[in-house]
Amino acid sequence: MDSISLKMPVTIKAKLTEKLKNRLLTELKEGINRAELEVQQINIQEKRAIEENKPDMNTLEGQQKFQAIQQYFGRERQKRLEYRADAMARQEEMEKLAIGAEIVQGTLERQVEVRLGDNMRELMNVEVLVEDDKIIAIRS
Repeated sequence: MDSISLKMPVTIKAKLTEKLKNRLLTELKEGINRAELEVQQINIQEKRAIEENKPDMNTLEGQQKFQAIQQYFGRERQKRLEYRADAMARQEEMEKLAIGAEIVQGTLERQVEVRLGDNMRELMNVEVLVEDDKIIAIRS
């Protein structure tokens, strides 16, 4: 066998334009706002769940249920707060980036026929550069 077909990664990069930067910042701000609203909603739901179960607080089962409610809502709140902190950090980084910078958008796979003697490093390090949704370069 002299050749084989493999799946290889392709890095997708975007050249930062004003349009892309504004779109990404808008998405981040919307995500931050959504996380903040979800935290408020979780707080309301937690208070409601605690109020509904207040009559049972004097029993061991009621206390365990109270702790379970607090743990559940605490975990859900923490997820949103962590997402919010991460999004705020990415927003701060994005605001610092200069127009023309290249940012990684993700990775796709491509099918490649490899043969004896091919340079594996060249086949592995392929990237596609996109500017305003148009491919402007394919690099290896």
